[in-house]
Amino acid sequence: MRLEDLEIYRLSMDVAEKIWSTVIKWDYFSKKTVGDQLVRSADSIAANIAEGYGRFHYQENKHFCYYARGSLLETGTWLTKANNRGLIPEQDYKSLTSSLETIHKKLNSYIRSIGKMTND
Repeated sequence: MRLEDLEIYRLSMDVAEKIWSTVIKWDYFSKKTVGDQLVRSADSIAANIAEGYGRFHYQENKHFCYYARGSLLETGTWLTKANNRGLIPEQDYKSLTSSLETIHKKLNSYIRSIGKMTND
């Protein structure tokens, strides 16, 4: 299986691109403060899934998936801050938050499966 075959990786990449498309439109101050943190945490989800996937031992893969889960929760916090500060329309906030919830559930399932399968 290739990294790109992992649904959580694809979903994580997609949500990060949606966040980028939103933040890029903000004014300088908003981008520099909330936007920078939001984009970095969102990008970190897929990056950590990829790094773990590429590791030799399944325990290392799990380790990086735990980092991805932390980044996912951090992204949710920054999204909430952006919403509270009027930077994201309510509909976009709800859609992105829903995507993060889906990724969270699927990431937890993936973590439980690691070690019970092989990275061919």
